[in-house]
Amino acid sequence: MAKRYAIILAAGQGTRMKSKLYKVLHPVLGKPMVQHVLDQVKAVNLDEVVTVVGHGADLVKEHLGKESQFVLQAEQLGTGHAVIQAEQLLKDKEGTTIVVCGDTPLITDQTYLDLFEHHEKNKSKATILTAKAPDPTGYGRVIRNENNEVERIVEHKDANENELRVAEINTGTYCFDNKALFEALQEVSNDNAQGEYYLTDIIEILKNKSAKVGAYVTPKFEETLGVNDRVALAQAEKTMKRRINEDHMRNGVTIIDPDHTYIHPDVVIEQDVVIHPGSVITGKSIIKTDAEIGPNTEIANCEVGEATVIKQSVATDSKIGDRVKIGPFAHIRPEANIGNEAKIGNFVEIKKSTLGDKSKVSHLSYIGDAQVGSNVNVGCGTITVNYDGKNKYLTTIEDDAFIGCNSNLIAPVTIGKGSYVAAGSTITKNVPGESLSIARAKQTNKEGYAARIKNRKKD
Repeated sequence: MAKRYAIILAAGQGTRMKSKLYKVLHPVLGKPMVQHVLDQVKAVNLDEVVTVVGHGADLVKEHLGKESQFVLQAEQLGTGHAVIQAEQLLKDKEGTTIVVCGDTPLITDQTYLDLFEHHEKNKSKATILTAKAPDPTGYGRVIRNENNEVERIVEHKDANENELRVAEINTGTYCFDNKALFEALQEVSNDNAQGEYYLTDIIEILKNKSAKVGAYVTPKFEETLGVNDRVALAQAEKTMKRRINEDHMRNGVTIIDPDHTYIHPDVVIEQDVVIHPGSVITGKSIIKTDAEIGPNTEIANCEVGEATVIKQSVATDSKIGDRVKIGPFAHIRPEANIGNEAKIGNFVEIKKSTLGDKSKVSHLSYIGDAQVGSNVNVGCGTITVNYDGKNKYLTTIEDDAFIGCNSNLIAPVTIGKGSYVAAGSTITKNVPGESLSIARAKQTNKEGYAARIKNRKKD
């Protein structure tokens, strides 16, 4: 099989976005547009990827890292000028080069593969990815001759009245014979309304040399959306959200209200999971079978175990075991590790802590920097006091311990196995196993004193 290369055009600032953030770094479902493009095109098994950067070059390089090589387009003089910046890396190589735009996040790897295969099967020098647009305004038109062969591409601003009526549009994605591409680029001029070097001019240049030029018409017009402003960005987000949700539903996931459920593209969800409205699942989260998420729950970069239920809560960068019940209104912060059959109730915050199997923190508690064993009961209002203003310390609660309500555990401290801490205690020393620890002021009752207080108020 011929070698395959890709050139990703990502140099434009995107002034219509009206943003400090460079256009291709604007996210669609949590992932920058250019990353979507790179992920999809790399799935076609490329030999080399070159990204053309300009505005925001350092940020784009930082984000894509070693997944691509980079060339700089210091001045933005058109798409042809952008592609020729890759000459130093690709010029003399044999094979097929795909040119894609970094602001087209919806095109799938299957469409890229279909384009490659159509191009190579027909042994063309150039193949344009085209589509039939319901409203082609603003798009370059694909002009065909009487034999239905591609003749040229005309930009909207340069098109005459007849050409403007053409519905077949250029999506901005192409396959080229690599050597033919760079040879033709030497002949591209900027004699047009924009004064730019159009990559599209290569089509006419190749035709004039009797080279074979074709087009692959994708039936999926919505994939070809180029994002140039915030309106198109929202449209891309909506389209991708629908696509992802439908894929999950076809794979056995119940999504009660797909229009109000947001699942990022790298999320893995197993069969028979139920997701309620208002849920947002992001990053590289994994949701295992029979889990129930939501309503109104945010999960980011978490592993959620089988048959676990999370309601009206937030969980980030954590591992949650099987048959766990969380919420409502709990906050699972980074580096939490929740064991099987644990319970975390309303207004509980867990941070950088391990909670063992069958342990319970039912309500109104903070557990931070703690190692909590199995079968532990943490009463309402308990706090692991982990921070002295400079350093953070560990609280250890061993198996089968019982922590009474409104207790303060001043770290570093250990509560031994099977021990009890009386309600209202402030624990500053280790508690041995199988002990009862009481650390609170002695109660004093002053009989009749309430009447004096009431009389004082009258005065």
